[in-house]
Amino acid sequence: MRRPHHLLALLLAPVVTGCFASGGSDAASGDAKSGSRLRVALAFPPAENLSPYGADATILSRLGVTEGLTSLDANGTAAPALAASWRRDGDSTWRFTLREATFQDGTTVTPAAVAAALTRAAAAKPAPAALSGVHLKATAAGGTDVRITTDRPDPILPLRMSSPGLAVLSAKGYRQKDRVDPVGTGTGPFRLTKVTGSTAATLDRFDDYWGGRAQSSGIDVTFVADGTARAAALRTGQADLAEAIPVAQAAGLDAATRKETATTRTTSLLLNSASGPFKDAGLRAAAREAVDTAALAKGVYEGHADAGAGVYGPAVTWAEGKRERPAGRAGAGTPKGTRITLATYDNRPELPEVAQVLKQQLEKAGFDVQLKVREYSRLESDALDGAFDAFVMARNSLVDTGDPVAVLASDYTCDGGYNVAQLCDKDVDRAVATAERTADTGAREDAAMAAEAAILRTDAVVPLVHQRIITGVGSTVRGALLDPYERTLVGTGTRR
Repeated sequence: MRRPHHLLALLLAPVVTGCFASGGSDAASGDAKSGSRLRVALAFPPAENLSPYGADATILSRLGVTEGLTSLDANGTAAPALAASWRRDGDSTWRFTLREATFQDGTTVTPAAVAAALTRAAAAKPAPAALSGVHLKATAAGGTDVRITTDRPDPILPLRMSSPGLAVLSAKGYRQKDRVDPVGTGTGPFRLTKVTGSTAATLDRFDDYWGGRAQSSGIDVTFVADGTARAAALRTGQADLAEAIPVAQAAGLDAATRKETATTRTTSLLLNSASGPFKDAGLRAAAREAVDTAALAKGVYEGHADAGAGVYGPAVTWAEGKRERPAGRAGAGTPKGTRITLATYDNRPELPEVAQVLKQQLEKAGFDVQLKVREYSRLESDALDGAFDAFVMARNSLVDTGDPVAVLASDYTCDGGYNVAQLCDKDVDRAVATAERTADTGAREDAAMAAEAAILRTDAVVPLVHQRIITGVGSTVRGALLDPYERTLVGTGTRR
């Protein structure tokens, strides 16, 4: 039975009325010449006080607050950012030459400041996902260079430095021992000036940005976990940009404001392989066999997704031709009423519906499923601690570094910093380590696919769908930055 999506949107519209009042002096609407402020509705409230070392890192990069030494271009190649150039200086050392840039607190971006920022990131617990399995040392090397040495050869270090989790902040951002403060300490075109808990944030244009003055005078952000409310905010003119529009709301938006982007994001069912019922490989196999991924892509996502094929989806264009069939999987066991806890979050509105369908599929196979749905910031720590038997998560496979191996190391190895599946398998670790050591691009892709096959063999992860993201872009907005890595949204040319 179809749900009354449009009626629900109208009912929820008053919830966001007034939430997007601008916090800046030139808040009144106007054209680009007057420097109108942008009103942005984001799906994910800060989960870690906007620390760049966790999931909040992409909030900062999407809003143009933070930058790293490098960025990713449209082809997924490392491009200059705070570093104007770089070169390899031995098997385990790279030298990055900095451009002239200024932190948002007025201090200068120096090699010493960059080295201190990277040293702090390397010591973070847990480590940023981009540094999973890698230990680095950063030092100043003359007036313009930063020397980065790794404990072993790392051929993709320039890609790694593009991670939002390795953003460079000024010394002021690291004054507190137990947290990192991005307010007024980044280097991007927009300066974070105020954070109102998990509900809103205010950003002003940073006029001394090295890449040129932004066309918008600032950004007023509201964190709106409810996807229907985000769509309603765009439709009623309360927001100029709204991320992660639910597929159920897409038809209710004007075609000109509905932007669909193929992404490298995969929604997966992660099974806790370290404790609880899914420590048994046979029960993991039974869960995998119970899942109908085609039904999820066609039903829940209404055709705005592709059935899960692996860790990497169609947006990773080289993967399909190199994919290996997992060998040596365990035979499916018999659940016999085994009780499991299945959890997910509602910031991405399709996920609770995915979880509900999975509950039905798993119960049909003989599991007794208890479903838990919360907002992401209230689930993340429990998920990483292995508190759930199964977890439905949408993960961009290239967001951390642009390198296909990095997500495998962070999510599926014994020492991985984002290992929700709690997987620790010697064959997987060996395959990932082999891929990490491989420098040639084609050979590295081959090794990544071999590692993917080793991971899928364990049935600790069941790829469900490969997503296309729908972003709501107001009819007067120009220059929104939509990319498959989901690292960018607002830049110097974004305006209304």
